[in-house]
Amino acid sequence: MTQQINVDQLNQAKANVTLTQNLLNQAIEKSASDPTLAQEAIKQAANEIAQAQTAVSQVQSAFIVQKSE
Repeated sequence: MTQQINVDQLNQAKANVTLTQNLLNQAIEKSASDPTLAQEAIKQAANEIAQAQTAVSQVQSAFIVQKSE
C-alpha cells in the first residue's frame, strides 16, 4: 500500500500558522495603544495554533497507521 499524506490538512495547518503570524503581528502593533485588542488577537492566535497542531497530529497519526499496515 502506498503511503499518502493528507495535503489538504497540511495546507489547512499552514493557513492556520499564517493567520497566527498575522494575529501576533496585530497584537504587537496594538500592545501599547489597545491592550484589549492585543489580548483578543493573542487569544485568536492561540486558537489558530491549536487548530494547526490538531491538523498536523491527524496527518501524523494517519501516516503512522498507514505505515503499520
